[in-house]
Amino acid sequence: MKKILIDSGPLIALFDASDKYHSAAVDFLKANRYPLVTTIASVTETLHLLDFHRNAQLDFLEWICRGGVEIHPIENDAIERIKQLIEKYSDLPMDFADSCLVYLAEKLQLNTIVTVDRDFTIYRIKGRRKFKTINLEQSCMK
Repeated sequence: MKKILIDSGPLIALFDASDKYHSAAVDFLKANRYPLVTTIASVTETLHLLDFHRNAQLDFLEWICRGGVEIHPIENDAIERIKQLIEKYSDLPMDFADSCLVYLAEKLQLNTIVTVDRDFTIYRIKGRRKFKTINLEQSCMK
């Protein structure tokens, strides 16, 4: 079954009603029929940025417990590839959470990602393959 990667931006928007992408994130989630996949780095980033409200963090964790998103581990043997990605895209700069998602795309052979960032239009899977982005920023402009 096809799976879709999800970046922390849409996750934050989903649980922060004041986020400018909140409505687009909710609409995406209602329409989406594919399992969502992320890494613990994106979960950590999301929880950190939801720190303004403990209930938002708890709601996010409950959503994960109910199967809202699959969390794939980043093992020690992945760190070298993640480091290479961060070095390659240092001009953006690429952060750890994004590099983990690119690594996961390579590992799971996925190419679709939900994001609010334009960086994923630049990142390449295994140096060549483009991401198909579902960009919530563009959804907000319609």
